Amino acid sequence: MSYAKVYSAGLVGLTGSVVEVEADVAAGLPTMVLSGLPDTALHEARDRVRAALVNSGEEWPQRRITVNLLPADLPKRGSGFDLAIAVAILGGTGRLPLFPLDGVVIFGELGLDGEVRPVRGALAMVAAATRAGFRRAIVPLANAQEALLVPGIEVRATDSLHSVLAFIRGRAPLPVAPPETIGVTAPGPDLADVIGQEESRLGLEVAAAGGHHLAMVGPPGAGKTMLAQRLPSIIPTLDDEAALEVTAIHSIARQLEPGTGLMRRPPFQAPHHTASIAALVGGGSGLARPGSLSLAHHGVLFLDEAPEFPARALETLRQPLEEGTITIGRSRETLTFPARVQLVLAANPCPCAKPGGDQQCECLPQARRRYLGRLSGPLLDRIDIHLRPLALTAAELLDTDQIRESSATVGERVVTARAAAAERWRSEGWLVNAAATGTKLNEPPWRLPLSATRDLRHRIDLGLISARGYVRVLRLAWTFADLAGRDRPTSDDVNAALTLRTGAAR
Repeated sequence: MSYAKVYSAGLVGLTGSVVEVEADVAAGLPTMVLSGLPDTALHEARDRVRAALVNSGEEWPQRRITVNLLPADLPKRGSGFDLAIAVAILGGTGRLPLFPLDGVVIFGELGLDGEVRPVRGALAMVAAATRAGFRRAIVPLANAQEALLVPGIEVRATDSLHSVLAFIRGRAPLPVAPPETIGVTAPGPDLADVIGQEESRLGLEVAAAGGHHLAMVGPPGAGKTMLAQRLPSIIPTLDDEAALEVTAIHSIARQLEPGTGLMRRPPFQAPHHTASIAALVGGGSGLARPGSLSLAHHGVLFLDEAPEFPARALETLRQPLEEGTITIGRSRETLTFPARVQLVLAANPCPCAKPGGDQQCECLPQARRRYLGRLSGPLLDRIDIHLRPLALTAAELLDTDQIRESSATVGERVVTARAAAAERWRSEGWLVNAAATGTKLNEPPWRLPLSATRDLRHRIDLGLISARGYVRVLRLAWTFADLAGRDRPTSDDVNAALTLRTGAAR
């Protein structure tokens, strides 16, 4: 036998893909040709595979070896195909029967001594294999717990090429990976820790219930960061599909801690203001990696000290906030990363950032305008809720008798409100009010009566609010109604939404 084929898996952006690994061992000068758009790391596989086979007690064929990776027009990157290439070459020599690998996907990096080492993105690759109909997988031992997160597939783990070859030849079993051990997740920040700021707490609850973006401008110490960190604690936990998607992204970015299981808690990302555009939205040289925007998918992206971020980095957020994806174009390919996030911006009102706010500010008026002007109008127009938290008073800070609702209590109301929104927009496939379009909101039966939108329409006529802002106020009004348990927003709901939209709350 001079031809053999096994199945492996790779990554294209953040998506796994099944790859056929073909090997043809023919007469000719001893050499190995690798085709199928391999990158540099994959080109070097010939040396790793040869050393791994020899050091595992196998004979390297002194013939012409051609290895092809299908689909040939799909870019192949990384060292995860090493194990499949080694098995295919031995199968091509006729010294290894491959029928035990029917319906099996296999991947892993090989060390020169034959050790099978882990690869990044194992979860996404096993998920792709499952979608393609595979029901068994052989993965590196260090990736086994991660691969087990994908339902409907039997995972066998290995730490050496020798054990894989012994299993294929029927000489030794390859154990099925044990069930995952899920670590205990430490409780996150609780909303009960926030002192005062009742208007801001309300804005946070509305943001969580409707999936709305949020901006906070206030003096240092007002609690902006505390509020942002507690937003994920009142957002409903992720369902199976979303949890698998989020966990796969963190696996690809090598940010998945062993034993944590599926990520049920909405992720929270807070990049530093010195982060590059690639770190924020994804990309980079070589193999494109997800940025903070994708790592916050189905969660919260928090930009503290937002005016300090480069203007170009902030402007790259405009399109993903609308579409829920980020597209990165390259010379040979175009990658699309998921980016459905809730954006939270926080900023001081001026460069000097005195704790007392406006009363102690030493900045000139033009300096204040220039500082906040770094946040462009088109970006701020995409923010639904604008809050102005004030510095705490001594009475608020020392009031130990104040009853502050916990994240669990607020989260129950958010779950109820989201359930109402999901039922309302079920025919459209939307889960939150923030996804509703202006066209749908202005059509019967969702169009509000003129008496409820009188003040809102007046502001449009005066040029105080844009058409996009008009739609976002309507979305907020529906969220207020859902939190109150009403079927439709009232004029009070619209006015309350308008207050949050314009940042008039104190």
